[in-house]
Amino acid sequence: MSLQLGDIAPDFEAETTHGLIRFHDWKEGSWVVFFSHPKDFTPVCTTELGYTASLGDEFKARNVKAIAVSVDDVSDHNSWIGDIEETQSTTVNFPIIGDPERKVASLYQMIHPQANDTLTVRSVFIIDTNNKIRLTLTYPASTGRNFDEILRVIDSMQLTDSNKVATPVNWKQGDDVIISPSLSNDEAAELFPEGWDEVRPYLRVTKHP
Repeated sequence: MSLQLGDIAPDFEAETTHGLIRFHDWKEGSWVVFFSHPKDFTPVCTTELGYTASLGDEFKARNVKAIAVSVDDVSDHNSWIGDIEETQSTTVNFPIIGDPERKVASLYQMIHPQANDTLTVRSVFIIDTNNKIRLTLTYPASTGRNFDEILRVIDSMQLTDSNKVATPVNWKQGDDVIISPSLSNDEAAELFPEGWDEVRPYLRVTKHP
């Protein structure tokens, strides 16, 4: 059975480039972007891990940790990190899990046999501070992910968790938001005293909280 939104992210213990970790202990109190890459010393993965490293300050500002996994072992990861840092002009500042026995990949269903029966596809899990899976994405091996979109989604989820709003199409941090349809106008008036633009009774647009 596949992992679904709202499920508790499975815990595991694994060797990483930052040493042995117990996943839930390592992430305690933080959001996590957990992503798989098919194989070390491959071109698309090199660009992805380099860009993720360059987002370190952005992740920190959002209380997010990044962690990656592939079916290569930690010694291969450590050898590859030099290439990533040199070619992408960054420092790899997050752990990469070694998973040659495919235990973590299997736990998170990152191997899709119809695509490749041995390598992980480009999976992404965003996991919140309560260890709940909040977003899943799956890309084919040939397509690099958009980590700016991953940041955008985190911004939306953190905003909507703390305010009774939703974010519209192509929303970015600072843009107008939509008042939750579950709120009556009287309830909305208390929470949004500056008012809103009622495009339709169910579509009430207001300023970013």
